[in-house]
Amino acid sequence: MLNTLLWFAITAFGVFSAGHALLNKLDPRAALGWIVACLALPLVGPLFYWFFGVNRIRIRARDWQSRGQGIPWCEPEVCSWSADFSAGLPFRQENFSALLSLSDHVTRRPLIPGNRLDVLHNGEQAYPAMLEAIRGARESIHLATYIFESNQTGRDFIDSLCQAAERGVEVRVLIDALGEFYSYPPARRLLRGTKVRVARFLPPSLSGRGIYFNLRNHRKLLIVDDRIGFTGGMNIGDRHLAARKENTHRVIDIHFRVQGPVVAHLQEAFMEDWAFCTRERLSMKSLPQPLEDGDAFCRGISSGPNEDYEMLHWIIVGALNSARKRLCIMTPYFIPNRALISAINAAGLRGVRVDILLPSKNNLPFVAWASEAYFWELVRYGINIHLMPPPFVHSKLLLVDDEYALVGSANVDPRSIRLNFEFNLEVYSRSLVAGLTTHCDEVIRRSHRVSVAEVDGRSLPRRLATGFFKLFSPYL
Repeated sequence: MLNTLLWFAITAFGVFSAGHALLNKLDPRAALGWIVACLALPLVGPLFYWFFGVNRIRIRARDWQSRGQGIPWCEPEVCSWSADFSAGLPFRQENFSALLSLSDHVTRRPLIPGNRLDVLHNGEQAYPAMLEAIRGARESIHLATYIFESNQTGRDFIDSLCQAAERGVEVRVLIDALGEFYSYPPARRLLRGTKVRVARFLPPSLSGRGIYFNLRNHRKLLIVDDRIGFTGGMNIGDRHLAARKENTHRVIDIHFRVQGPVVAHLQEAFMEDWAFCTRERLSMKSLPQPLEDGDAFCRGISSGPNEDYEMLHWIIVGALNSARKRLCIMTPYFIPNRALISAINAAGLRGVRVDILLPSKNNLPFVAWASEAYFWELVRYGINIHLMPPPFVHSKLLLVDDEYALVGSANVDPRSIRLNFEFNLEVYSRSLVAGLTTHCDEVIRRSHRVSVAEVDGRSLPRRLATGFFKLFSPYL
């Protein structure tokens, strides 16, 4: 009798879990996989589904976002295309008007004028600027990073943060619980006992929110006194000091210093994450004002598994579809899904010049092999794939024509688009895009362009290896 009841309970648990997957998984392939696992592997399959297949973060994070924190929404004056506005405002051009409407609908923040972005190349430019802002802080410092190394660069930041806290500045540091283990001892341990408040994002727990290897906080944010911000793809550590040629792990990257009202979007993103981790709700003491010389219209985009939409994916597809002359994509990890491949190829076939810049030597070889499996689908339609020479390039850029840039922490891969918490800025600024386009063109001149003949000439073992890793693309 007991065995019969146990068998019935296990079967009911499997059927219930399969039904939950059927109703809640949007991707039919993922739904089918979990349904088969729940029904074919009694107890084990359902347990794996509830531990790894269900996003339990969504409800609490969305609850915080629904409370109306941050700067108020303001509707653009003219959402549809107008010839009267297109000459002076880039997002009023016919193709960008559609992208503006898309972003207005799927993001939680408005596009706002009066901002300035300064491009900072590598740690040699970014770290001194960030440390200068920290040392000049008067009221608050909010820092969020995926990796916070404890080498010399990390210790420089730790010293400056501690000194700021000692003089009365409110200092909060948010470190991803997985990213902190990239160096030893963890930076969090070095901050223990100081006046700096430190929190970890999703630390593993058997009794709390659970154990997550995915759903990492990949955002890079520094906000000082509600008035100056830094964001981009750069973590904190010696690896980003690219001029040190003796460092075999050196990385090339781009970061941005941000000034103007969009700094409030960076601050809002930090406050949401801090509240999620600590339950402490913060508020902005003041809203940064537009700059007289700020020519950039910006919007902060917080993306992650807590959002209703896969907004980053939608915005990338919208940006690709809005291109009329040129697209430039620079990313360290390139694993496009079918919709992105279609949008890229469609752009090339309608006459847009498409340049995709990838590292020739990746720090994650299995990701590079999976990426290579997609080359043939692109180069045969005239897409230019350029392999950038070492050192490893970690920069993340999407440039459209002469007007639009999407910059930040996200890569073009499933982990960034679906699993990680990311922060990006979409920017309409001719001056910024011109400078970044010049940078990309300089890199292209030093890079190797992949040809159709080269892709067709790969050996059978090479094609089998890349095809094998392509099978795991949704999880890389």
